[in-house]
Amino acid sequence: MQSSDGTPQPPAEGLRTGPVRAAGRAAEAGSPTAGGQKVPAVLAASRPVALTIGKIGLNSPIMRLGQRSDLSLEVPPGDAGAPAGWYVNSPTPGARGPSVMLGHVNSIEGAPGVFARLRELAPGDAVRVEREDGSSAVFEVFAVEKYAKDAFPALRVYGNTNRAELRLITCDGYDPQTGKFDDNLVVYAALTARS
Repeated sequence: MQSSDGTPQPPAEGLRTGPVRAAGRAAEAGSPTAGGQKVPAVLAASRPVALTIGKIGLNSPIMRLGQRSDLSLEVPPGDAGAPAGWYVNSPTPGARGPSVMLGHVNSIEGAPGVFARLRELAPGDAVRVEREDGSSAVFEVFAVEKYAKDAFPALRVYGNTNRAELRLITCDGYDPQTGKFDDNLVVYAALTARS
């Protein structure tokens, strides 16, 4: 689902729309993964304060985002240097379900946005979220997918999961003729550690 301006939006009834099995590993929290290691149990709720992705040199504070009146997700400001944002109606990072974060691929002025290099991520890459309680939730990327904005799979992206997961969402597929992005890039990651 998307708004009139192409921003992805959760289903009208919110994020809790029913079970969805995301691509990749589907290990239950506390059960062995394919590598024989245990996925940590889900973490107690604690708001995110910072996002770090070493592979792409990303270090960003986290702002809070809600919903617009048309039920589409708010997005961070389009100015250069704008931070990533966490959708407050999604689980906190490390809690059961898909925690949703959004960021721009570029700024209004054309400078690189906080998620400019998100497409460089691949399965196995680490994503760290610092939490308000002083802990960190560490996630491992298990899929990177691109979707046309007019065919955005809202249930797949925002639907319930049986473990703590993270969704990082940005625009992709820039069309120089229209000056707009035709696609969304979604990074899927699962909780692997707490520190």
